[in-house]
Formats: sequence, structure tokens, C-alpha cells
Amino acid sequence: MRVKESRIGQLLPSHLSPLTFYYLALYPVNEIFYSLQGEGFNTGTPSVFIRLSGCNLSCAFCDTDHHRHTMMSAPQIVDEVMHFPSAPLIVITGGEPLLHVDNTLVKALKMTGKAIAIETNGTLPLPLGIDWVTLSPKEAFTGGDSLPCVLTSCDELKVVYLGQDLSQYDHIDAKHRFLQPCYVDDFEQRQSNMKSCVKAVLSNPTWRLSLQAHRILKIR
Repeated sequence: MRVKESRIGQLLPSHLSPLTFYYLALYPVNEIFYSLQGEGFNTGTPSVFIRLSGCNLSCAFCDTDHHRHTMMSAPQIVDEVMHFPSAPLIVITGGEPLLHVDNTLVKALKMTGKAIAIETNGTLPLPLGIDWVTLSPKEAFTGGDSLPCVLTSCDELKVVYLGQDLSQYDHIDAKHRFLQPCYVDDFEQRQSNMKSCVKAVLSNPTWRLSLQAHRILKIR
């Protein structure tokens, strides 16, 4: 029997229907939780977060434990999301979620009736059906410069600011532009990063300030 390889490396008979694949495809879920979006344009919006494990970059300030995950099917993920039926927004994040997000998962999440947002470093193409794209390029940072950003348009451009030249983002077509201070454990350095970011926004008023409100509020 002729076979074809799935996106997770399994061998599936070529005659299997998309519905069968819908139940067999698995995704490495780090966590699913309900909270307020703490960053960017949608700050304050009640959201179901789907954090996927794994990244194709290695930024020093990343706060995700990529070793911890559970392999889940699209129906299992939808079931978890629907524990929060009143949430208007799903936020798919990582790591780099586009290592795993495909049309099968997006179509399944569409059945919840919620808007779908994704946060990506822009090194991989987008699947169809995403309602809100947050692009956060990492090329300016050590560990984030190993792959080029291929996305050139988004709903919001959210840049972690560490003093880099902002003109490198001029070619990106974004409805909204945000600078966000880099969060670090050291309090004095964190305050310095904040002051530098505020100064940069005041000097470049096409950008707006994004704060990690969830850290300020001490919520997820």
C-alpha cells in the first residue's frame, strides 16, 4: 500500500481522509490556560492561550520550558479551549508556534467560534485562517539571528527593544507598531530597559509602548 508521511513523521496510508488525519495529527502543547492578553494591541482581552513547545531560535530572554509538553490532537486541544466558552480570543504562542500549527489545527480552532491570534518570530510561513498576526522578529539579538524573518506584513509588529536601530523594521507592513522593554530578572537592568524603551517611543512616535501587563498584575 502506498503511504505518505505526515507533518509529525508518522506514516499514514495514502487513502486516509482529512477527517482521519484530523484525529491523528499531534501537537506538542506546553500549556493551555485562560488569562488576559498582557501585551500589544489586545492587552486586557480575555484569552485562551495555547503555548506550543519548541523553537527554531535560541533567544537568551526566552521564558518557555521547551522540554515540558504533552502531545495532543486537534480535538483534544479544542476540548480544552472550550472549558472557557466566553473567551473571545485564542492566542497561539510558543516558542515558535509555526513549527507545528497547520491548516488542520486552525480549522479545528475555527469551530470554537473564537478569533485566532498567533505570535510568531516570522521565520516560517503562515497557515490560512489566522485572524490576528503578531510579528516579533528576533534577528537583532544573539541567538535570534540564525534565521531570517520572512514575513513582511502583520496586524501588529511587536519588537523587544534593546537599543537596536528601528529602521531595520521599516520594510514590514504593520497596522500597529509596538516597542516592548526586555524583561530581565535583575531589577536595575529591568528599570534601565524600561527607560530606554520609553525614550525610544518618544523619539519615534510611529511606535507605541507595550508593557507586559500580566507581569505587573502577577497573573499568567
